[in-house]
Amino acid sequence: MTTGSRRRALDHVGVLPFLVFVGLFLLYPTLVVVGGAFVDADGGLTLENVRAIVGSPFLDGFVRSIRLSAITAVLGAVFGALLAWAVVQGRPDGALRRVVTSASGVLAQFGGVTLAFAFLATVGFEGLVTVWLRDRGLDIFAGGAWIFELSGLVLVYTYFQIPLMVLVFLPALDGLKTQWREAAESLGGSSWDYWRHVGGPLLAPAFLGSMLLLFANAFSAYATAAALISQGSPIVPLQIRALQTSEVVLGQQNVGKALGLGMVVVVTVVMMLYALLQRRTSRWLR
Repeated sequence: MTTGSRRRALDHVGVLPFLVFVGLFLLYPTLVVVGGAFVDADGGLTLENVRAIVGSPFLDGFVRSIRLSAITAVLGAVFGALLAWAVVQGRPDGALRRVVTSASGVLAQFGGVTLAFAFLATVGFEGLVTVWLRDRGLDIFAGGAWIFELSGLVLVYTYFQIPLMVLVFLPALDGLKTQWREAAESLGGSSWDYWRHVGGPLLAPAFLGSMLLLFANAFSAYATAAALISQGSPIVPLQIRALQTSEVVLGQQNVGKALGLGMVVVVTVVMMLYALLQRRTSRWLR
C-alpha cells in the first residue's frame, strides 16, 4: 500500500464513529419500523397494518398532524423571516445580532416537558397571565380548554418554530448583496421593483425551503405534545405512543410501526423537496 493510499484509509477511519452513530440511531430504528409495519402479531407477513392506518381514526391523526405542522410552519416562517430581516439591518458584528442568534439557538431546542410546563405556568388554567387577565375581567378559557387542544399546540410549537426560522433563513438574507439593490436603483427601479424582480425571486426558494424544514420539525415533534396533552391522541406521534404503551389496546404495536412508516414517508418527501430548494438557493449564495 502506498503512502497516499494509507493516508486516505486513515482519513476514512475518522468517519467510522459517525457511521456507527448513524447506523445505530437512524438506520437500525428505521429498518425496525419499516419491517414491523408488514408483520402481524404472529410474525407473518401482512398488509393489514398498513391498511389500518388508512382508516379512521389514524387517517384523521395524519390530517391533524399535517394541519398542525402546516400552520406552525407558516407562522414560524413569516414571523421568523421578519425577525431575521430586522437582525440583518443591523451591524453584522453587532450586539443585537449576537444576542438574537444565540437566543434563537437555545430556544429552537427548547421543548419537551420544560416548554409545556412553562406555557402551563404562564397561560394554563391558573397560569400567571391567565390569573392576571381574569382579575381584570377577561377569561381566556371562557371558550374551553384550548391550551390542551390543537390550538394550544399551535401556540407552543410556534414558540420554537420562530427561532429555528431565524437560524436557517439568516444565511439567505446575508447572501443578498447591496450592489444588486444599487444596480436596480441606478436603472430607475423602485424598492417594489427590486423586491419583485430581484430580492423576492432570490429569497423565495430559501423561504419555501425553510418552511418545509419547519414543517418536518413540527410533524416529527413528540415530547412537547406528549407533556401537554395527557388525554387523547389527536396527532400521529401520540397515536403511536398509545399503541405502543396502552394496556387497553393490545396486539397493535405493529400498527404503531405502520404509523411510524407513514411519518417516515411524509418527512422523506418533505426533506427531498427541501434539498431541491436548497440546491437552487446555493447557486446564488456562492
